[in-house]
Amino acid sequence: MMSILISVILLILAIWPTLAIAYLGLLTILSRQPPQPPSPTRRLRFAVIVPAHNEGAHIARTVASLKTLQWPADAWQCVVVADNCTDDTAERALEAGALVWERHDPQRKGKGHALQFAFARCLADASIDAIVVIDADSLVSPNLLEAFAARFAQGAQAVQAWHGVANPQASWRTRLVALGYAAFHGVRGRGREALHVSAGLRGNGMGFTPELIKQHPFQLNSLAEDLEYGAQLGLAGIRVWHVDEARVDADIAARADAAGGQRHRWEAGRWQVVRQYALPLLRQGWAQRSPVCVELATELLTPPLAQLGLLWLLLWLASLITLPFAALAPAMVVWSILLAAVLLAHVLRGWQLSGTGWRTLTVLAWVPFYVVWKVLVLVRQRGMKEWRRTGRS
Repeated sequence: MMSILISVILLILAIWPTLAIAYLGLLTILSRQPPQPPSPTRRLRFAVIVPAHNEGAHIARTVASLKTLQWPADAWQCVVVADNCTDDTAERALEAGALVWERHDPQRKGKGHALQFAFARCLADASIDAIVVIDADSLVSPNLLEAFAARFAQGAQAVQAWHGVANPQASWRTRLVALGYAAFHGVRGRGREALHVSAGLRGNGMGFTPELIKQHPFQLNSLAEDLEYGAQLGLAGIRVWHVDEARVDADIAARADAAGGQRHRWEAGRWQVVRQYALPLLRQGWAQRSPVCVELATELLTPPLAQLGLLWLLLWLASLITLPFAALAPAMVVWSILLAAVLLAHVLRGWQLSGTGWRTLTVLAWVPFYVVWKVLVLVRQRGMKEWRRTGRS
């Protein structure tokens, strides 16, 4: 009787990591480089929005990067939204050649409010054909607008560029994040595009048609407004297209204190969206036989790699400990090893696509310390409910 009970517990422990790792394994298999669409024949007019709060030290670099975009100069404009700034962000952006919209509203802070403000002004301009959002600490590939225009010409309403790390060699932590980003944005993005489901939104390097924003207003101010908007679009039957050949690379906090706040904000926002949207997406996916909704729910319910690694470790240790007591334990030990192999293949595929070289692989030795640090960050900073700016290096 005890052996049966323990075996049932092991099976229950195996369900979540098995489904999540199988999902990642499928996306890894499908992560071949997708074919690029033909160059667009129509010259769209873009508004490139850069929300910025006290980014005076970095905004000129971002505007300079945007100036390298290979798109007719009269067919796009760079707009920096200086949102509740107390530094020289607006002046630096103007000097760099951007159009600046200043916004002052101390009661309504954060990127979500800044984007609502910018989108409203863009929608009032009938000449704008597409809106792109770039974070204020980012570098873009010159083909960004051309790649977006090619997708819009094929019928896309929302697009997302490959989101990478601009400073991967700043510390062991940034190298590890660069590896995770390549798996999350590269491997998963390619796999999801191969399945013709939604790639989701990352907040940086995303683009929309004005018609989409009119029909589905961006009225979100959560800690993960991009993730939430992607879920809302999925419920409306709209998928976000992954744009593999265009990149947006952003700085990642290298210091432990700044990285902790940044990581906690992401995780707290993500779990808010999981609690609010996972079940509605599953219900609608089942009722309407919608692959987009089902996949979005699966993505939301797949833990981040560090947490998934903890779930796997729990299963593996439980299987080892119960070897003398449960007939199923030896099979579960073997099963956990197979799951580890699939998860490792996913990470290594991300490393391959990251292009960061062999040195990056050495940071895998820091994974246990990173997991412990991440758990401590989440415990110490639990309860975050409002946006806080990430400290810059």
